[in-house]
Amino acid sequence: MNALSIIIAFGVFIVLGAVIGLLLALASKVFHVEVDERIPAITECLPGANCGGCGFPGCSGLAEAIVAGTAKTNACTVGDDEVSEKIAEIMGVKAEKAVRMRAQVMCSGTEECSKKKLTYVGVSDCHAAAALGGGDKACPNGCIGLGSCVKSCPFDAITVENGVASVDYVKCRGCGVCVASCPLHIIELIPYDSRHWVGCKSVSDGKMTRNVCDMGCIGCNICAKNCPEKAIVVENHVARIDYSKCTGCDLCISKCPRKIIWSAATYGTDGIVISRL
Repeated sequence: MNALSIIIAFGVFIVLGAVIGLLLALASKVFHVEVDERIPAITECLPGANCGGCGFPGCSGLAEAIVAGTAKTNACTVGDDEVSEKIAEIMGVKAEKAVRMRAQVMCSGTEECSKKKLTYVGVSDCHAAAALGGGDKACPNGCIGLGSCVKSCPFDAITVENGVASVDYVKCRGCGVCVASCPLHIIELIPYDSRHWVGCKSVSDGKMTRNVCDMGCIGCNICAKNCPEKAIVVENHVARIDYSKCTGCDLCISKCPRKIIWSAATYGTDGIVISRL
């Protein structure tokens, strides 16, 4: 190849490069999508946990939803009142108080009070155990205790103690990731300052529950009948508390023959002290 051919080839490449660059620049203008400046501003306000507890794909997804009007300014389950106020200021609306939630494991079937139906040998994962007979506990709704919720928690707020998952309420931000990770659906989000909860999710009848667990709710209705606020109902053999009605009078705890209703004795930055009265 002579010098002239090289120069011509080089020139062709330069021209092609210029044409391609021009086309790309034109395409970027044609397909350019304007981004509402409020979206990055709100994203900056959010905690950045990207936990999905709000129901949207990460913090940027929530920011887009807030700007679009499909999510409230206090939708971030991890953020506090300050976060909600900043977002409301960006949106030019009145701030809504953030409702802090906490994860609560609705099972009290520790090793000494729950009977076993098999010995599980396999992957240390609740989903794997659930697929092979639902875990080693005889109760079909008992915590499997292999820590799938522990692994999923983005705030390191869950441990497994004596065969049952336990939540550190100070660390928990109520994101709901653990709720989604539990194959037996025994973890629920309840208001952070809830005084009472029923530590059981068994839907078996009373006789069956007595046979498999020394603490399980037997659906006797005594708590519901004695609740002055009618805040407790029994559905599918297990008691459930309506937190919008509960006043924390403690009467249900004293009346429960199975001692399966738990009480949060104190609240604050140091956490919640748990007791059974």
